[in-house]
Amino acid sequence: VPRALVPAEAGDGAVHAPLLTQEEQADVLERLDFVLRNISELRKEVEELRNSLQHLAAEIVGEVRSHLEETQKVTRRRRFPFPRERSDSTGSSSIYFTASSGTANTDDGESEGGYTTANAESDYDRESERESEEGEDEVSCETVRTVRRDSLDLVNEDEMHLVLDSSLEEGLGQLLQQADRLHNGDEQEKREGFQLLLNNKLAYADQKDFLWRLARAHSDMCEITEDTDEKRSYASDGKEEMEIALQKWDQSAECHQWYAVLCGQLSEHESIQKRIQIGYVFKEHIDKAIELKPEDPRSYYLLGRWCYQVSHLGWLEKKTASALFEAPPTATVQDALQNFLRVEELSPGFSKAGRVYIAKCYKDLGNNSAAILWTNLASELPVDTKEDAESERELEEMRSVWQE
Repeated sequence: VPRALVPAEAGDGAVHAPLLTQEEQADVLERLDFVLRNISELRKEVEELRNSLQHLAAEIVGEVRSHLEETQKVTRRRRFPFPRERSDSTGSSSIYFTASSGTANTDDGESEGGYTTANAESDYDRESERESEEGEDEVSCETVRTVRRDSLDLVNEDEMHLVLDSSLEEGLGQLLQQADRLHNGDEQEKREGFQLLLNNKLAYADQKDFLWRLARAHSDMCEITEDTDEKRSYASDGKEEMEIALQKWDQSAECHQWYAVLCGQLSEHESIQKRIQIGYVFKEHIDKAIELKPEDPRSYYLLGRWCYQVSHLGWLEKKTASALFEAPPTATVQDALQNFLRVEELSPGFSKAGRVYIAKCYKDLGNNSAAILWTNLASELPVDTKEDAESERELEEMRSVWQE
């Protein structure tokens, strides 16, 4: 405890007296602790910013380099076109005719039928031949186009659109079924589903049901990978896909839902300020998804997760939210519980993690008997996802606490 030298009486020596009371010392220590935490957070954010800038610079350099290489390849191809293969007239018995009928003669000069040989080919002859070949190619192409137009004219235009649309819808339907099956599989199947959708993006990029499944596949890859940069990249790319989709399909519940999911995954790698800001966006799109499709249990599960996290915000996060926003996010454990119970009402056994959250809510509210009941119900469900595996560990911890 800092002390100061204060004279007790005139002529006496100095004695020690405290400068701060015990409460003031505690207040100073608390403020120092707050400053140290802020400095630590700031240091992390600076490090993340430095890494992001380095990664961005590397991407820019790579894109510029690949663009230059592609430009050089195109220039090289234009400069050195591949010639049409043909045999050398001076070393073969090939005869180039200048007439359309008659019998060929291999003697030099002109024959009675009006033919000439090509044993000796001048530069002029070669140039003329090249022009002739180009003309033949143009005639051939025009002939093919004419035949194709004639064959298409035999089919009614409306019938052609119907045939193409039905074929497209059939192929898309099969693709989406396969993507759903792979999404519900293990990690390797999720990777296959992601690659399958990427391979078909060019054909179905204007289809709503395809795009939100592609965003879902990005979310799957974000969960599977362990690398932080890859997680951020998958979440960011999927979020961009949904931003484009929402410009056209703002009334799609699935588009709003998976946009919110990807925002949540992306916020895991952001600062406190950014996480709080993204939390508002998450809530907005989940509310929209519930409005458009009120019977979807996943949306209520996601909203329950959001309410539970907001109800457990730390002191620093609450202070940051109050400083940055006029109305900081508010939610209670009871709000979270109501949403998780709604999930069970719509789809009993929807997820193991959902039942674990119900048990946690009851535990936080002091209802241990209900918490134990939902813990046992959660134990009956299999572990299907990475989130379920984390919930299984929480179940073990709660069981051990109650057994003690």
